[in-house]
Amino acid sequence: MIRSLIGFFAASSLLCSVAVANEVKVVPGEYLIKFKASVGGAAVAHSKIQGKASLKGSFPGIGVYQISFKSTEEKVNIEALKADPDVEYIEPNYILEKNEVEPNGPVDLQSLEDVLASGAMESSSAYYQSSAPTGVEAAWALGSSVQNADKIVVAIVDTGLDKSHKVFKPYNGTPSGGSGALWINKLEANGLPGIDDDQNGFVDDIHGYNFINNTGNFFDDDNHGTHVAGIVVGAGLNIFASNLEESKILVMPLKFLDGNGSGTTANAVRAIYYAIENGARVINNSWGGSAYSSALHDAITHAYDNRVLVVSAAGNYSANNDAKPMYPANYDVPSNIAIASTSTYDSLSGFSNFGVRTVHIGSPGEGINSTVPGNQFMRMWGTSMAAPFVSGMAALALREAPSLSGYQLKQLVIGQADYVSNLQNDVSSSSRINALRVIETAKTMSSVSSEQPFYSRAPAAEAGGAAGGCGLVSSAISGGPGAGGEPPMSGVLFGLLMLPLIVWQVLRMKAPENKRRHERFKMNSEIRVNVGDRELIGSVNTISEGGLSFNADAALEKGGIVTMRIQSPDGNEMIEVKGQVVWCEKDQSYGVQFANARQSTLAMIRDWTAGLMKT
Repeated sequence: MIRSLIGFFAASSLLCSVAVANEVKVVPGEYLIKFKASVGGAAVAHSKIQGKASLKGSFPGIGVYQISFKSTEEKVNIEALKADPDVEYIEPNYILEKNEVEPNGPVDLQSLEDVLASGAMESSSAYYQSSAPTGVEAAWALGSSVQNADKIVVAIVDTGLDKSHKVFKPYNGTPSGGSGALWINKLEANGLPGIDDDQNGFVDDIHGYNFINNTGNFFDDDNHGTHVAGIVVGAGLNIFASNLEESKILVMPLKFLDGNGSGTTANAVRAIYYAIENGARVINNSWGGSAYSSALHDAITHAYDNRVLVVSAAGNYSANNDAKPMYPANYDVPSNIAIASTSTYDSLSGFSNFGVRTVHIGSPGEGINSTVPGNQFMRMWGTSMAAPFVSGMAALALREAPSLSGYQLKQLVIGQADYVSNLQNDVSSSSRINALRVIETAKTMSSVSSEQPFYSRAPAAEAGGAAGGCGLVSSAISGGPGAGGEPPMSGVLFGLLMLPLIVWQVLRMKAPENKRRHERFKMNSEIRVNVGDRELIGSVNTISEGGLSFNADAALEKGGIVTMRIQSPDGNEMIEVKGQVVWCEKDQSYGVQFANARQSTLAMIRDWTAGLMKT
């Protein structure tokens, strides 16, 4: 009991400190508003805004507008728009921030000359960015050559890029050349300056775009975006070699974070839509915030609809995303994969967020050496560094199996990961990425067609808003000099008075509940059950993370252990799992309780049920 109580206090204290560190920030007076499809076009939407707010920008085709209010009129006009039946949602323009851990000590910058002079990074076949056992070097040998497969575009939605860094310069096969990893918008590159040559709404977006200043100059004034891009490119080649190989991946720099690593939801949404419409197959999001945004959720859903994989950093607050969400990592879009940071020795990084339901997989994120502006290299820590490993690896897999949807790619990454017992209670797959196994499997999927289940974003009212504070317990724990309110002793006395309530809460959390442990979903798909040397074929009725019910012509022994192969609702995937047979007299059907199923298997079941009806 004492141990549980101490743990409860410690967890509450941690979550409260995280809430302060990751507090919700907004652009004062700015909002994003979306009108329902029935409104009848932009002209009607403009008329509804006119006289209530100033129009700052719009998102063509999706009915979203960026607006601002004068402070004296803000409250009244917001309430008026909220009450308008044609408004789907109106929300603040939230501030989002990079997911990098700031170093406590001096920054270890290395010039290209320093790296080359060390002699330790001359081999073009060696991987030096992380020593975690991810199989990167072995995967290089398996991948298709540059000439035999298309280059996959990865959008780096971040702080920009130093395109003059050697790694990103054009490839020419000599020590003076780069890897040729920078994406090129050929119509703009071959067009006239100051003209929107490709008619995509952006002028001179030759290699990417700056959504802060609305120009084609996306220079990185923070280091973060260039570092992230170097990790993506480094998934396919040694970025430290004196004579760089040609990159198998193209990076599309989309700057929405400023020199302080902060940006707005409006610009993040613009960047994501730009990436999708201009050919990116993977979008890397090494940033986040604690406020739920319907507009950002719409953008991630748009990526899913276009079969794009979205890779999102889980966050660096040592917090449980199951309890305190981090967005975009926590959006339940089936092609959005949330990444935790792991150490060289496969333990969860002390700074990394986690979540056995909402964070999918671990990836190296400690002391990662990569590119920074000024032709230099530097080590950084964070889930910001863990995410681009996954983005780069996924892009290489797409070269081998280009028809895979973002959803299928996510399942591939999770399904071929290495089980790590250290991560069992931290990420849903209990696993860390394995590049070799992903590429090996992708090569067998070259003829697989693109498939994904139905998904629709829940209405804003159902999705919920920003996570709340820590309530009464936080008042007792965090009260003190400078905290405001009652004097410190009052807080202590209040905490003591609350002790019986807290003890009751701990007992309540441990007490069994009558409700189902797992939500159950209706599913109609084939199941094959191996019982000894027999194989029974039946149909699944319902499924959950705890087990399933099904019909079969032959009788089974209650309590027996069977091996099942279950087909996904769309018929394109099959999982194998062991379970114990039970019989439901009420429903006259067999059930099987999953016995020690791998977290990666349960993660796939969660994705299957995303579009199914609950029972």
